[in-house]
Amino acid sequence: MTNKDTVIIYSGGLDSTTLLYEERERIAVAVTFNYGSNHAARETECAKYHCAQLGIEHLVIDLAFMKQYFNSSLLSGADAIPNGNYDEANMKSTVVPFRNGIMISVACGLAESRGLKRVLIANHGGDHAIYPDCRANFIAAMGGAMQAGTYEGVRLDAPYTHLTKSDIVMRGAKLGIDYGKTYSCYRGGEKHCGTCGTCTERREAFRIANVPDPTEYDI
Repeated sequence: MTNKDTVIIYSGGLDSTTLLYEERERIAVAVTFNYGSNHAARETECAKYHCAQLGIEHLVIDLAFMKQYFNSSLLSGADAIPNGNYDEANMKSTVVPFRNGIMISVACGLAESRGLKRVLIANHGGDHAIYPDCRANFIAAMGGAMQAGTYEGVRLDAPYTHLTKSDIVMRGAKLGIDYGKTYSCYRGGEKHCGTCGTCTERREAFRIANVPDPTEYDI
């Protein structure tokens, strides 16, 4: 009898990679969504690597309509991404409207199609000020909609909702995760730019966690 009852929404970034390793015994399939972001190719490469390491089935689902119809600097090329701290005024342009709502909905449908009971997402506390679809009230509302809208009551779990990125790094370090094979930079270059909001947050997380940062920065 298998205990693999979970779909994880998995970008290949630091947070979702940590969740992948923490929950690997229950994950039946990891799904990466390609919605046309600047860093999609780099993240997907990392996602494929870690799923292969753990022997977890990995799907890449195309959501190209988002790049075609939605407005966000995250979909508009590297030059559109602002530098500086990860705060609302500076990073609001990177919001992809209702991105998590769309991805959660697809993952829920995938879970029910496969007879799985749970969807995992790795939103965290640092996201809340900027991204409405990362906040606890949104996760609770989506979880309720999933339970109401599926015959088997597929559940949404978001265990990092109230954690900081440094909390997540500390958890991953204990698991021995190779964070050098994760990707965060919103510009999508060969190396992390080191200056955009996500790079700034990533560097700070390793510093606060007192964990060596293996990331290659282009600074």
